[in-house]
Amino acid sequence: MDAVISGIGVALPPATAQDDIWDGYFAHHYTGARHGLARRIFANAGVRTRQAVVSPLLEDVAHWSTERRMRRYQAEAIPLGKAAVDRALADAGVAAGDLGLFAVCSCTGYATPGLDILLARDLGMSPHVQRLFVGHMGCYAALPGLGTVSDFVVARGRPALLLCAELTSLHLQPPGARADIQQIVSHALFSDAAAAVVVTPEDQNHPGYAVRELAAITDTSTADHMTWEVTDLGFRMGLSPKVPAVLAAHVRGLVDQVLSAHGRSIAEVDGWAVHPGGPKILDVVQERLELPAAALAESRAVLAAHGNCSSPTVLLVLNELRRRPVPPRRIVMLAFGPGLTLYVTLLEGSTLAA
Repeated sequence: MDAVISGIGVALPPATAQDDIWDGYFAHHYTGARHGLARRIFANAGVRTRQAVVSPLLEDVAHWSTERRMRRYQAEAIPLGKAAVDRALADAGVAAGDLGLFAVCSCTGYATPGLDILLARDLGMSPHVQRLFVGHMGCYAALPGLGTVSDFVVARGRPALLLCAELTSLHLQPPGARADIQQIVSHALFSDAAAAVVVTPEDQNHPGYAVRELAAITDTSTADHMTWEVTDLGFRMGLSPKVPAVLAAHVRGLVDQVLSAHGRSIAEVDGWAVHPGGPKILDVVQERLELPAAALAESRAVLAAHGNCSSPTVLLVLNELRRRPVPPRRIVMLAFGPGLTLYVTLLEGSTLAA
């Protein structure tokens, strides 16, 4: 039996143009040479619009305490997550009460009872549904999450659901707190989103993408290159400019390993869902895998329209791929994050209904 992605649901908060965010808010954070540098970073981030549950143009959370941010996280994440899950269940034709496992990935907020408990209650899941909450894995969390729910489906023969929900807008940092380049880059890239996938036992009546393989590599010698620190003023991102070089060292070997295990090659992949951590990340993947520019069109489009939404982002790219006039038959998903860690997943099968 294979585990098959049979439904996808996406929920997004209101969008704001990147230029408006810069002109109306961040342009006032920096002076002198720092101002010019920050402006160039925002302009070259590859982002056209971003979504946020709390827009800095309407509500400035930069000086909020972590406690206040966590309360807002719970209030905003529940309806956003519910909308994504509802859409994924409807897309798959699966009832909430039939789920055997409900997994949630989120690194931008914590509370108990958490999203897994409250959404299971509000959506009418069985009181016997098993739950899993994955936190602080960051941008790559969707792929180990997908691997876990897929293993459950194969072992138990029951449907499972994965929700990735991130509200990075709640972690805006004060202007003078950390005005280094890493913080400017984070402010220029990150956004909010929720995405859910339903994974079911293989069934010819419910076509989808079978999860064939999942592999990971972690380079612990670069553990300080990407950090997510809990502070009294929310969570603060550390993002080294050396990240693309680390990715370049490992991505080709891991992709080749996953494909060769199934007798496949890069040339046989017609869909690439690459987490758009930033333009340089996509450039490195394209170069190391020797891909044509069109191969990463959906990844670049998601970056432009939504920014980097952390864990849901690679699922947004997958959703775009299946909306092609002729959806791909074989997809490689790539995501990376703290560790530094790189995950690769191979999907194969018939198309999902758009």
